[in-house]
Amino acid sequence: MIVLKNVTKRYDSLTAVDDVSFTVKAGECFALLGPNGAGKTTIVKMLLDFTRPTTGSLSLGGIPSTHAECRTSIGYLAENHHIPSCLSGWNYLMRCAELLDLGRSDAMDQCRRIVELIGMQGREQTKVGAYSKGMIQRFGLGAAIMGDPKLLILDEPTSGLDPIGIREIRQLLESFKGKGMTIFLNSHLLSEVEKICDTAAIINRGKLLVKDAIADIVKDGETLEDVFVRVVRG
Repeated sequence: MIVLKNVTKRYDSLTAVDDVSFTVKAGECFALLGPNGAGKTTIVKMLLDFTRPTTGSLSLGGIPSTHAECRTSIGYLAENHHIPSCLSGWNYLMRCAELLDLGRSDAMDQCRRIVELIGMQGREQTKVGAYSKGMIQRFGLGAAIMGDPKLLILDEPTSGLDPIGIREIRQLLESFKGKGMTIFLNSHLLSEVEKICDTAAIINRGKLLVKDAIADIVKDGETLEDVFVRVVRG
């Protein structure tokens, strides 16, 4: 589903991503891990064609990331996701459906299905200004899966959430995974990554340090956090 080949991204004298190559299989839940400034968000931006690599190539579903066609099958949730407070959750989902050019009947069917999936029945008509951050993240995820994308890219989806909100988002991701969706996740919450993801890569200072199945990365009573600290500190 995702292929990076010898990807480097430079900003003047700064090398944000340094000759990184890896693949993510269809149906896999994959985590890209690293400390702040490691290059994770830069990789996400290149996958979405918000910026382009200095050298190397990226593809999604066999299509170069520079082609608009590949983004028709991607759902994306940014780290600092925002919904205008004047909208209700339902209004927001309907506007997202309009952007996908769904007919009104199809849009309403999708929105009803998504509201049920994210567990927000009875709250969808409430203005967003009255929602908790966890509820806003639920609607953000709902918008990301509008149109049934094959690939879901999430940048710190549990950022700023309390333990209840974190658990709710994990349960949603588990349900998406159960439907065969490919999930590409950036997160600092390693305990949650360990529970839901199949594979993980660790980068630091733009370089790929580890990429393997989590079951093979975490051994001998270690946690993923233990492995992360050991690998990053070298």
